[in-house]
Amino acid sequence: MNPLENIKMAVKTLTANKLRSTLTVLGIVIGNASVVAMIGIGQGAQNFAQESIESLGSNLLYVFMDGQESEVGTGDPPQLLLSDAEAIAAQAPAVKLVSPIIASSLTVNYQSRTTRATVQGVTPDFLLVRNMLVRTGRFWDEVAQQQDTTVVVLGAELSQKLFNRTNPIGQEIQIGDRSFQVIGVLQRKGGALGVNPDVNAFIPITTMANQLVGRSVPGGISIDEIEISAKDQASIRAAAFQVTNILTRLHGKQDFLVMANKSVQDLLGQITGALSILLAAIAGISLLVGGIGIMNIMLVSVTERTQEIGLRKAIGAPEQSILQQFLIEAVILSIAGGIIGISIGVGSAVLVGVFTPLKPTVPFSAIVLATGVSGGIGLIFGVVPARQAAKLDPIVALRRS
Repeated sequence: MNPLENIKMAVKTLTANKLRSTLTVLGIVIGNASVVAMIGIGQGAQNFAQESIESLGSNLLYVFMDGQESEVGTGDPPQLLLSDAEAIAAQAPAVKLVSPIIASSLTVNYQSRTTRATVQGVTPDFLLVRNMLVRTGRFWDEVAQQQDTTVVVLGAELSQKLFNRTNPIGQEIQIGDRSFQVIGVLQRKGGALGVNPDVNAFIPITTMANQLVGRSVPGGISIDEIEISAKDQASIRAAAFQVTNILTRLHGKQDFLVMANKSVQDLLGQITGALSILLAAIAGISLLVGGIGIMNIMLVSVTERTQEIGLRKAIGAPEQSILQQFLIEAVILSIAGGIIGISIGVGSAVLVGVFTPLKPTVPFSAIVLATGVSGGIGLIFGVVPARQAAKLDPIVALRRS
């Protein structure tokens, strides 16, 4: 009997026992669906993390103090100064833009509406560093900043909360104990890593330091952090090196930390990638269980078809033909389960993309791999029952029947 005839006979045998065949492939279906869905969701999580970090700004570096207290007897703990940011902007060739920041949680009022929001004192370069745009109104300029003007630009959500459908431009709001004029509203940006500019208010950094939080110190104006945009991706390492050298010289020691946005992105990519592999490996256990199920059913099938095997061998069918037929049946079950499982897995990933912020993507290589693994499982777990059938003695087989 040629292979084509074996395939026809295998299909006929499997379709003759539809319920048993369906239950047999169930484990393979569940396994493949789980693996494909987990790979797709994991890839979606990686993409989501990367996009969220990139949305904060391109080629970013963050500078902040390392949090260690000063030694006993040395006075106040070390701190970043506005002059540090100005020195970086003037002396670091690999740096494109510098944005010093002072942040504080303050009460914001408009008429009867009161909320607590993060108010950030920033410079005009903040928008460019963070890749943010003004939706309505304008942002202040260097002249307004130097004059300590009491103007504010609102995040989209904070504007909605305070003004609802009223046009906020030109209105007066209360921040702390000071009155500020709203001159602009930012485009909605969305949150990432716990940072959501949509719910914040932004005022000139000098106004923040001098009129709201009192950040004037003997060395100048104390700030919380410095956000830096390198000239391009290739300049990030050079920018970090230059910033470290400049601040070490100014502070007399390295009492600060410089962190690249890309480092955070790479770290999150590694974490989500490892979790994806772990989840896919756990889901892959279902494939192993499904393979064992195929082997068990095929062993039962050998017992049930003893007479058929005996007759075929008695009229001259070689062991290879019997072996081939049972292997083909096992592989058909596995591949059929694999195709159904892959379809369910892809569909599940699509549904996750519809109802969550994640956008799962299933690589074609994963589909090919899952199909190959399914066929391989059928081949591997079908060997034992196939060999058992092929080794049956025709006389004994006919006698048992």
